[in-house]
Amino acid sequence: MDFYTVVLRRSAGYWVALCLENGLVGQGNTQDDAITKLKEAIESFQDVYESQENIYNAPVPVKELHEFLAGNTCADRLRR
Repeated sequence: MDFYTVVLRRSAGYWVALCLENGLVGQGNTQDDAITKLKEAIESFQDVYESQENIYNAPVPVKELHEFLAGNTCADRLRR
């Protein structure tokens, strides 16, 4: 797949990039860093996905997307 939908969010001082098509994430100090890490994760996942059987791949469920956008992460809960 050559096109992915990415949601960026700042969390605990870092930027997190979430791919909606497969649930992979990348994290970095800047938005560009997070996107670069996500691209690397996607490339790595694609290599494994194409070479092995029984690898699960699914889009992010709406409930998990809501949690990501709302900031319901362990780090966020600890800071509250």
